[in-house]
Amino acid sequence: MIEGSCHCGAVRYRINGELQGFVHCHCTTCRKINGTVYGSSAMAAGGALEVTKGEDDLERYESNPGKRRCFCRRCGSHVFAYWEKTPETAIVRVGTLDSDPGVLPQAHIWVSHRADWAAIQDDLPRFPEAPKSRG
Repeated sequence: MIEGSCHCGAVRYRINGELQGFVHCHCTTCRKINGTVYGSSAMAAGGALEVTKGEDDLERYESNPGKRRCFCRRCGSHVFAYWEKTPETAIVRVGTLDSDPGVLPQAHIWVSHRADWAAIQDDLPRFPEAPKSRG
């Protein structure tokens, strides 16, 4: 079991299963919402993510048509996201995990949106956009 939480601890969740598709996303939205050079995320499929504390503290923001990003109302941590058409698949913000995700990053995506001042300093595969298998 994998567990995670927001910065203040008001929201806690667990993943009953394995994470898949761990990537670093350089799209403008991920950079702005996370306030970082890229957003690191992985997929928890099949309803594996369960909010165990603080469901009422989650704010859902529609960042793109049909995509909801879930934040803690208290501390502002971006905890996870999902597409309305596939709500059973959560896009987990890996930085909110409290335990080892059990997987390593596989790629950089949306590199076409990468900040000019941010060099990629690893050998992971790079994609100008998102591979077709991602939401």
